[in-house]
Parts: sequence; C-alpha cells; structure tokens
Amino acid sequence: MVELIRSSDKIFKMKYHVVIYIKYRKDLFLEDKYVQTVKQICKDIEDRFYVKFETTGFDEDHVYFLIESLTINYSPAKIFQFVKSISAIELFKRHPELKKELYGGEFWSDGGYVGTVGEGINADIIRIYVKNHTLKCMACLGS
Repeated sequence: MVELIRSSDKIFKMKYHVVIYIKYRKDLFLEDKYVQTVKQICKDIEDRFYVKFETTGFDEDHVYFLIESLTINYSPAKIFQFVKSISAIELFKRHPELKKELYGGEFWSDGGYVGTVGEGINADIIRIYVKNHTLKCMACLGS
C-alpha cells in the first residue's frame, strides 16, 4: 500500500525523477570517490530539507535520482535547483582538484531533467531504470 505524507491539513505523495549531467560531460563518476561523495551529500540534503532520495544511480557523466518530497513547500524546479547547487558547492569543497578538471567553477551542466512520478507501476519502472544504470556504470568500473 502507498504510504501518504500527512500534514495538518493536507495528504500528499510527490516524487520526482531528476537527471543531471556533469559539465562538459566529463566521466568523473568512473571514480568511486566522487560517487560516494554525492551519496553523502544527498544524505546531508535529506537532513536539511524535507526530501528523501529514494533511489540514486550513476553513469560515468551523469546521475539519476528518484526524490520524494516530504513537504509541499518545494516546487519541482526548487528541488532541482537546491540539489544541483548544494551538491556542486559541496563537491568542490570536498574535492578541490575538481576545479582544475572543471574550469569555470561549475560542476553540473546547465539544464537537466525533472519529471513527476506517480506511485505504482510508474515509480517501479523509474526505480528499475535508475538501478540498471548504476549497474551499467559499475560494469564500467569493473566492480
């Protein structure tokens, strides 16, 4: 059964499929240290904002998220914005060598994808899609 989010006067369930690309399509996610850092940053974002990263998947030059909003205060565009900006800032702080790799001070390319996801078959398909891309990337790493 679908677990709904309840507030004082609302009941809701909102999930978003988000895909963001590394600037210049650099294949930095072939290095596990960057993958692990993004996963840790996602946990930090969960602690600070009312979102849950339900599923996360990586290809060599982009990342997929299935994000559940635990509040109605954030639009999909706002979630997209703070995930990109906070993760970029934190990646540069934790890995200063990235500034040489990605000149111009931007980690993510402009744009990306965000779409709403309904619960049930639609969410299951997105979960499988994201997990399959993670497995594809792990095959690139040889793990």
